[in-house]
Amino acid sequence: MPVIGVLTLEIVVEDSHSLKDKRSVVKGLKDRLRHRFNVAVAEIAGQDSWQHAVVAAVTVSSAREHAEKVLQSVENDAANFLGGALTGSGIEWLE
Repeated sequence: MPVIGVLTLEIVVEDSHSLKDKRSVVKGLKDRLRHRFNVAVAEIAGQDSWQHAVVAAVTVSSAREHAEKVLQSVENDAANFLGGALTGSGIEWLE
């Protein structure tokens, strides 16, 4: 049975003064994570906020250990990319 892991990233872009500013940061993050880790990524909340976004990255695997490694790598890379803009994260499992 496959394991599905969902990593949720809370983002605050304090320097953003418009939706366009925030979306450029979010789009850069989404493109980076898709390319580097082959995960599905979407902005799932905060679409109308100038400074707040919630982004989810999802992976599917036959082994939970592999999915955990992938999502941990995604989280670490997002933290490096976003710096202090990453204000929270969490992982949920569907098995």
